[in-house]
Amino acid sequence: MDAGSLLLFLLIGLAAGWLASRIMKGKSLGLVGDLVVGVIGSVLGGWLFGVLGLSASGIIGSLITALVGAVVLLYLLRLIKRI
Repeated sequence: MDAGSLLLFLLIGLAAGWLASRIMKGKSLGLVGDLVVGVIGSVLGGWLFGVLGLSASGIIGSLITALVGAVVLLYLLRLIKRI
């Protein structure tokens, strides 16, 4: 993974984490927290889409995949602990 791809991955993760925190109507986790939620959400969303037989391509598809994963992650975290 080159520097440009890594930067794009982190930016998509940050956007997905921020959007997910707004969708779930919780308090913001801050810049680093949103980034971590978005990056983990990207991996989780990719896995979920694969299990469901869905695919998304391009930047918008990557953002949607990461957003779905981040929302699921926040939901699971809120089941365990109130954040």
